[in-house]
Parts: sequence; structure tokens; C-alpha cells
Amino acid sequence: MSETKYEYPQVKYTRLTFPPAQMQQRAQEFYAWMDTRRTVREFLPDPIPEGVLEHILLAASTAPSGAHKQPWSFCVVTNPDLKRQIREAAEKEEYESYNGRMPQDWLDDLAPLGTDWRKPFLETAPALIVVFRRAYEEVNGRKKNNYYVNESVGLACGFLLAAIHHAGLGALTHTPSPMNFLSSLLNRPENERPFLLIPVGYVPENCLVPDLKRKTLDDICFIYK
Repeated sequence: MSETKYEYPQVKYTRLTFPPAQMQQRAQEFYAWMDTRRTVREFLPDPIPEGVLEHILLAASTAPSGAHKQPWSFCVVTNPDLKRQIREAAEKEEYESYNGRMPQDWLDDLAPLGTDWRKPFLETAPALIVVFRRAYEEVNGRKKNNYYVNESVGLACGFLLAAIHHAGLGALTHTPSPMNFLSSLLNRPENERPFLLIPVGYVPENCLVPDLKRKTLDDICFIYK
């Protein structure tokens, strides 16, 4: 039998594990903590301590990716003028969406949330994280495709939101459509496409959110024994 050849050097991996009772406790505690995560649209302007966002992004970059291509770029925007430009461009697209671009079903689904085309949080949040997906890489003058790009970047965004929550900050997943203006304003290269715009910051004490209910385990889990 021929030996498997690996391009990457192989290193031993040992995962810390726990007795069943402690494993159950840790799983329950993590769920309870994550269940307190909410999408917010109000932020304090207070700056985020230095180094926090950097480690949040490092945590996001631990997500798995197709062929380990890590096809993501994270742009952190704190410049007030640039945030204003992003808000203006986003509101222009959102106004079109709320006033004729999107179907009535879309408007009906959003109506209970009380949202509209105005997006002041894009300026009040101290930081905006703009996530780009990298469709391909330029290697020695030729294009090399990345694989499972949407899936990989989606996983990284999930890790990112969990890391933001773990740090004690609030966030919003914002998807103005179309988002091409982000590529232009941030001067991103041709191989990158905007994926998600995430305002991040401290949540004010008087912040209100819709009283939403998440699906139960029976709604989402189907076990085959």
C-alpha cells in the first residue's frame, strides 16, 4: 500500500476533552451565552479598545475553508468621513429597495422588525467590519480559483459574530443590495466581492430589540439512529 503524500508537513493534534458531565455543562453554558446574542441597531460611539478587533478577526480566521484557501478579507473602517460615505451609499441603495426594487413579500417580512432605508448605525458605530469574499487569487500572473468561497466566508462570519459577542460587543449583519459601492469606496482589488457589512460597538443600556423567539430543537434537529 502506497503512503499518502502530503504537501503540508503533518503535526500531531491532541484535542482537550472532558468527562461527560463537564461536557454537558460546557455545552449548556455555551448555548446559554450564545442565546443572549441579539442583532442591534443602536451603538454607543465609544471607541473599541485597541487589540480587541484584531483578536476578533483572528478568531474569525480560524474557520475552516475549502482547500484551506481562506478566501476572505476583513476591512475595518473607523474613519468618520469614510463611514459617512458608506452610510450615504448604503442608504441610497436601501431607499431604492424599500421603494420599488424589492417585492412586497420582502417588505411584509421586514415590517414587524420596524426597519426602513435609514441606517444611522453605519456612522454611530465606532467600527464597521466589511467582509469580502475572494473569488480567486493572482499567483505568478495567473488566476487560481478558490473553492467553496461562499460557504467558507459564511463560516468565517459565523465565527466572527460569535467572537464579537464573546468580547461583550454588539453587532448587526447588514446587507445593502447591491453592495458594489463598498468595493469602490474601499478600493478593493478585482478578485474581491463584498459579502457582509457589520457595524460593531458597545450597546447602550436603553437599547431595544424585537421580542423574537428562536426555533426550538424539535424545529431544527432531526436525528437518525
